[in-house]
Amino acid sequence: MNTDSAGNRSGWRLTDGEAPLALEVVLHKASYILPWNQLLYGQGSDDELQLVFTTHDVVVKGYGLSGLLSEVAARRLATLFEPASADRFTVRGSRAVRELIIRTAGQSE
Repeated sequence: MNTDSAGNRSGWRLTDGEAPLALEVVLHKASYILPWNQLLYGQGSDDELQLVFTTHDVVVKGYGLSGLLSEVAARRLATLFEPASADRFTVRGSRAVRELIIRTAGQSE
């Protein structure tokens, strides 16, 4: 699992420089590139975020996620990584992705 800018094992990577043009979502079997100019909105809480793009919905479940919304607003979020099986059971109180779901817009669970 990669680290965020603070060096925590989190499941996401932030950029320190210029804002990326797209969000990269890396799953075990596939990767997606979602252009930031197609982001419709983001919402969430400390344990779940939803990012809605014109073509796909991204659901992030985990711990300590509320700070990611401000990173999305600033377009500093560069990559989301699906956690390895062992990383899904991170201790509460840490900042980590437990589950990453991507589906075609309008597709139900």
